[in-house]
Amino acid sequence: MEKLVVIGLGLIGGSLALDLKKRGNFKVYGVDQNPDHIKKALELGVIDQEISFSEIADAAVIIIAVPVNIIPKLTAQVLDIISEETLVFDVGSVKNEICKAVENHKKRKNFVAAHPLAGTEFSGPEAAILNLFDHKVNIICEADKTDWKILDAAISLFKQLNMRIKMMNPVEHDRHIAYVSHLSHISSFMLGKTVLQIEKNEQAIFDMASTGFASTVRLAKSNANTWAPIFLENKENIIRSLDEYIKNLNEFKSLIVNADDNGLKVTMNETNYIKSILNGIKDND
Repeated sequence: MEKLVVIGLGLIGGSLALDLKKRGNFKVYGVDQNPDHIKKALELGVIDQEISFSEIADAAVIIIAVPVNIIPKLTAQVLDIISEETLVFDVGSVKNEICKAVENHKKRKNFVAAHPLAGTEFSGPEAAILNLFDHKVNIICEADKTDWKILDAAISLFKQLNMRIKMMNPVEHDRHIAYVSHLSHISSFMLGKTVLQIEKNEQAIFDMASTGFASTVRLAKSNANTWAPIFLENKENIIRSLDEYIKNLNEFKSLIVNADDNGLKVTMNETNYIKSILNGIKDND
């Protein structure tokens, strides 16, 4: 069996470990600074064995699944010690800083900058689930900088996970993801914060929360230790997306203040076009 090392045993790292144990010919080793994560991952069968960082050099595959602010430095440290045949890939949702950090590394060819678009609002090894990546998109950035044999091995692995592959420039990736993912999380956090500030009666929130509220605020349950670094690493793109979002909120507020029935309907009808885009995505899955 090939040696696969997962560094960071949270939702994504843990789910990759589970799926690749099931679908590939791997013995899965785990590295995590949190001893409770190691203990829980072993108890749940997420990993086969704990390993120290100094023991990863002979791995066939190394997955870096730590917070995005740690990935650039850690990736360079991993590349420093691996063999010429090792595949290294990360799963961070901000790519440009990672790509810049290793662009001149002598083993840059061993690295694949990846972002699997999958997840839930839960965290830790206990959140790891099988089949999380089925039919999801995995974005690869700067594929031309990876050795073709390493890249081929990565794509083969992603296909074992039933993922669809998209190639993208890291700058474009970070700009797009700020709108379609990072802004969604900010909106959910702030909706939850607003409701908690206005409605002090927790039972009333529980009793009156519709399925619409529950689905809209779902992402507010996400781990702050994961998401604060994401917001800061993609700061410029997120600020631009927030400026546009706040402008639209103020415009919508003005329509309500002015009792502009027609303006409200026009705005909402125009926004209904998002259904066509999302239905198209579902049809392509």
